[in-house]
Amino acid sequence: MNDLTASKLGTSPEQATVRIERVLPGPIERVWAYLTDAEKRKTWLAGGVFDLRVGGTADLHFDHSNITSAKYPDGKAPHDCLGKITRIEPPRLLSFTFGAAGPESEVTFELEPEGKGVRLTITHVRIANRNTMIGVASGWDAHVGILEDRLNGEEPRPFWSNHARLKKEYEARL
Repeated sequence: MNDLTASKLGTSPEQATVRIERVLPGPIERVWAYLTDAEKRKTWLAGGVFDLRVGGTADLHFDHSNITSAKYPDGKAPHDCLGKITRIEPPRLLSFTFGAAGPESEVTFELEPEGKGVRLTITHVRIANRNTMIGVASGWDAHVGILEDRLNGEEPRPFWSNHARLKKEYEARL
């Protein structure tokens, strides 16, 4: 088990797993909408339509120019990731496969009310290897930071420079 405690970093509670937790401004229905509504989701993670039923598609279109003004670094470009929804319990839980992190990879979003906020827990399991795990951890962390900014009505932090900083931190700890 790797415990990544500096600056709200995620954890690796077991092999090939990353967990990120944040308390976000509520209510829970608002955060749920940012997970499931394509127009809201594309402002912090990726656009694309979700067929919100078990077995439905989770079509993610990553275009980081939608989430911050930061330009793509060399060698990076918009891309798609197609998954299948494996669990859904509105407005508390959403799981889907995430092939970009390995053929058996799966991500779960859990929402729980916490005071006036909502605890978001992202657990990504069966990540293919350590390098992918570092990229997944820094990616989820950077994206959740932007979600936090959006929900707080703040200008979103630049994705790519934040991702690069987080990647170094996760490389040192995973």
